[in-house]
Amino acid sequence: MSRVGKNPISLPAGVEVAASEREVSVKGPLGALKMLCNPAVSVVVEDKNIRCECVEGAENASALWGTLRARLNNMVLGVSKGFEKKLTLVGVGYRAQAQGDALNLTLGFSHPVVHKMPTGVKVETPSQTEIVVKGIDKQLVGQVAAEIRAYRPPEPYKGKGVRYVDEVVVLKETKKK
Repeated sequence: MSRVGKNPISLPAGVEVAASEREVSVKGPLGALKMLCNPAVSVVVEDKNIRCECVEGAENASALWGTLRARLNNMVLGVSKGFEKKLTLVGVGYRAQAQGDALNLTLGFSHPVVHKMPTGVKVETPSQTEIVVKGIDKQLVGQVAAEIRAYRPPEPYKGKGVRYVDEVVVLKETKKK
């Protein structure tokens, strides 16, 4: 049995949840999200709580139970508070600049890199070496941050590249003669 799935999700003020047999939609002050659900797990909305329950005789219900609850919780947190990922650029001449729904990166290549943001994700650059990715969908925010980091991941000898703010890069010792 899932320990995560047993816990109910409490709804903050201003968040509305509508659950049908196959779809759950969450509406809040920052926006609205929808998700298709597996029929093996049912979603029950009561007063200010959401509960996930396994359907009797359904295959893989216990495997999907905790995952569905965690995704619903992320949807509720996203429409009420939102999510953000912070990245930093380490290296001489590495710069970032947000222009509308695009992020211009100068990462030591012979050409500038332009990353187009998907709908629902905003990007800010408080300084030339800091990037903040914001949105209401946790999965989408993490995916965009990972795509930006993938252009120039931190290298192990000097640590230059795009990294998460809380990421620790273990540097290797250089080759000895």
